[in-house]
Amino acid sequence: MAALVKRVGWATRPLLPVAQTWDFDARRWVRALRRSPVKVLFPSGQVVDRKPGAGKQPGKAAAEASPHGQRPKQVPPSQTPSTWEESGLRYDKALPGDKRLSNVMTIVRSRPFREKQGKILLEGRRLIADALKAGAVPKVFFFSRLEYIKELPLDKLKGVSLIKVKFEDIKDWSDLVTPQGIMGIFAKPDHVKMAYPETQLHHSLPLLLICDNLRDPGNLGTILRSAAGAGCSKVLLTKGCVDAWEPKVLRAGMGAHFQVPIINNLDWEAVPNYLPPDTRVYVADNCGLYARAQTSDKASDYGWVCDRQLSKLHKYEEEEEEDLETGASKGWLPELEVQSYDLDWTEAPAAVVIGGETHGVSLESLQLAESTGGKRLLIPVVPGVDSLNSAMAASILLFEGKRQLRLRAEHWSRDRS
Repeated sequence: MAALVKRVGWATRPLLPVAQTWDFDARRWVRALRRSPVKVLFPSGQVVDRKPGAGKQPGKAAAEASPHGQRPKQVPPSQTPSTWEESGLRYDKALPGDKRLSNVMTIVRSRPFREKQGKILLEGRRLIADALKAGAVPKVFFFSRLEYIKELPLDKLKGVSLIKVKFEDIKDWSDLVTPQGIMGIFAKPDHVKMAYPETQLHHSLPLLLICDNLRDPGNLGTILRSAAGAGCSKVLLTKGCVDAWEPKVLRAGMGAHFQVPIINNLDWEAVPNYLPPDTRVYVADNCGLYARAQTSDKASDYGWVCDRQLSKLHKYEEEEEEDLETGASKGWLPELEVQSYDLDWTEAPAAVVIGGETHGVSLESLQLAESTGGKRLLIPVVPGVDSLNSAMAASILLFEGKRQLRLRAEHWSRDRS
């Protein structure tokens, strides 16, 4: 047994030098692969000279080129944009992990950040095209297909960052049920610098809209759409209203933001500065609707109900109760005549105040109406029916004002002829 073990041990001895020789050859060949040849000889016989340093590794070459021999900081591949150029358009293709879309969406979805950065979000090809036509300034476009960018006017895309992203990324950030594959970040439009459509300016009427305490984005968007359709010359939004450039308002407005001037976030003290001379302010007051089934059928009898609601809104309950019991006059509350909406109220430039459904019109709006000789406009409804939706009431009053102005223009032209 011992002899057998001795023979096995003797038989394995010659294998050690062979293994060592193989390790030596492997190391030699690996070292040879790292060398940079001076010339390359192809099987066809062609000889190609190699440039000095061409075989160096990129990281090593960069380290030697950098000062103090330090290797520069490498940028992760997920953060390195891939630049492409096609059909004269130069754009970046976002790689996995690119945070530019999420960073921008975080800003434009928050009203404080939106106002601080002065940027808005537009989604959809039609809305973006309307904005570009009106002179809005684009900053960045995120798109999933290059065809969507080619549909836009190329002269408007100079200096704009174009970033191609996956459709799934747009879908994650989109508020639309069916995303259209393109989002645009624009500078917040200035009504003074905008170029509104010529047809809209040609049909503009001496009719303004003032939004007061409108908090619902869908209602405000619908109201702006009605204002553009009726031919309003201007829309004023006081403080307390929802932001006109919120994505939900833009979606409900269907491009109305770029057809009629919109002045946002105004104090009531500044509102008269945006009204034409001799403008009369009329208040769309739904308070009278509650009194229809309780008191008289006369519009003039509805005023005390509005006074009662305003007193609760402005915390004057005790003073109001004393005044109602004694019949004393309330000096703090403006006294406005109530008029049916279909009677003539457009003999002078008119501004209509629309209040929110929850808080109604403010005391400041009634004071402005009183100072300009305006009235309360009442839309009669069937007894027992609650007040109309703010967007519906605004549409009725604006198109009624348009009808009255059209009839006045027809009478004037007929008398002139």
